[in-house]
Amino acid sequence: MIKVHHLNNSRSQRVLWLLEELGLDYEIVPYQRDTTTHRAPPELRAIHPLGKSPVIEDGDLVLAESGAIIEYLIDTYGKGALAPARGTRAHTRYLYWSHFAEGTAMMQLLIRLFLGFAGDSAAPVRAMVDAEITRMLAYLEAEIAEGGFFVGDGLTGADINMSFPLEAAAARGGLNAESCPKLAALLQRLQARPAYQRALARGGPYELMR
Repeated sequence: MIKVHHLNNSRSQRVLWLLEELGLDYEIVPYQRDTTTHRAPPELRAIHPLGKSPVIEDGDLVLAESGAIIEYLIDTYGKGALAPARGTRAHTRYLYWSHFAEGTAMMQLLIRLFLGFAGDSAAPVRAMVDAEITRMLAYLEAEIAEGGFFVGDGLTGADINMSFPLEAAAARGGLNAESCPKLAALLQRLQARPAYQRALARGGPYELMR
């Protein structure tokens, strides 16, 4: 059985969601953030040297990085679901958005979060980052595919991977129905999926820092 080392209020929530979409059996090993520092507990370092979450165990495989986990689970257990056929333009787009989630989107949102801890001295840099986030959200809004997802007219792993930056942007990056109606509608559809709701029920409270 797949084991998920799950940190509350973290990227590992989307791994639980994917497992629910795939209908796979899994076990949750829960961890709680420090209430003062909001950091992961040191116990996670016994699973992976960086002490990050998510980490999965599947047999003798120990795998970190949510993007890699999502690709692995879909490739190994998806049976053709949640990813376009390899060699197609749709699959190239799927790879693009799967990597964009952490390579571009979360980098900017995390910089914004950390700058918030720096106080007034960071205001000029914070304004630059805010402008970049606004530009990124406008780009994402324009790139929602005709079917209403990031790739075509159905859910893929790219949407699951992109869900976390969308949720982070909705919490603290300016994503709302007025400025980004297509993105807001997509996020609402994703969060309404039965598998998403089942993952919330199993994973526990899920609220991103503002």
